[in-house]
Formats: sequence, C-alpha cells, structure tokens
Amino acid sequence: MEKRSQRLFHNARRPGARSIALTASVAVIAAAMLSLSKPAALRVDGRRMASDVPPVTTTKGAFVPLRIVAESLGADTNYDAKTGIVELIRGSDTMRLRSGDRVATLDGKKLLLRTAPFSVRGRTMVPLTTIARAFGTRVSYDRARANIDVMEPGVDVPETDQGP
Repeated sequence: MEKRSQRLFHNARRPGARSIALTASVAVIAAAMLSLSKPAALRVDGRRMASDVPPVTTTKGAFVPLRIVAESLGADTNYDAKTGIVELIRGSDTMRLRSGDRVATLDGKKLLLRTAPFSVRGRTMVPLTTIARAFGTRVSYDRARANIDVMEPGVDVPETDQGP
C-alpha cells in the first residue's frame, strides 16, 4: 500500500506556472475586495452602535454582537464562564442561550434558533431573528446599503438618519 501511494504522489502533476499565477491573481483580487469592503453599520433605534467586533454578514443573514444590542435595548446581560450560558434579562423576560447551541430558552420555554450563536473574539454573535424574538423588535438588513437596523415597536427613524 505504501509503494502505491508513493507512486501516485510521484506521478501527480505539479501545477504549472500559469496555474500558480492565475491562483495568485484571484487571491490578490479577493483580498483587495475584502479589504475595501466595509462591515455593515449597526443601528439601534436609529443610533449607530460601535462595537469592537462588527456585525458579520453571510448568505444566511446578518449576525450582531449580542451584548451591545441587548444593553442598547435596556437589557442586562450575564455570562457564566463555567456553563457558557449567556443570560439576557429585560423587564420580566429572560432569555438564555449558548454559543454553538440552537436551543435557547425564553421565559423558561424552549426556543429553536435557525442558526446557532457563535463567538468572534470573545463576543457572542446572534442572528437578527434572535434579537427580534428576544426583544419583540423589528429588525432589517439592507445588503445593498450595508445597514442593519434594530427598532423597538413604536420607534420610527427616517432611513437617512445615520445617528451620531
């Protein structure tokens, strides 16, 4: 078996200079596009939120840093390092969730999340739909303008308002 794998490796074609150049140019173009792109702007009730970890946007949607959004909406956040559980308390409502787990609880009732929260540089990132379910807010992601908006019911902010 060992001789066979050595023979296969020995007979494998090495990429030519043209393939290497093409791959390198595609990588350079992709890197340039990524460096020139800007992360989506996050606004809560029309106020622009600054976070050390920007929102993450994918084909599945927009993910926002939980703590900054929750606290902007008046919630208290707690993190239990032993269990990895993040707890949000706002008024009489309590939500508990954990990175990597699609099952959360809202006021003691199980809640299945479409996408599991994940961590980026120590920040828990959650889908916009999780924010809407936890706080009863309206959420939107405008991919073309790179804007993420979280709005409490009854708050209307003109689209042109970029906040402070």
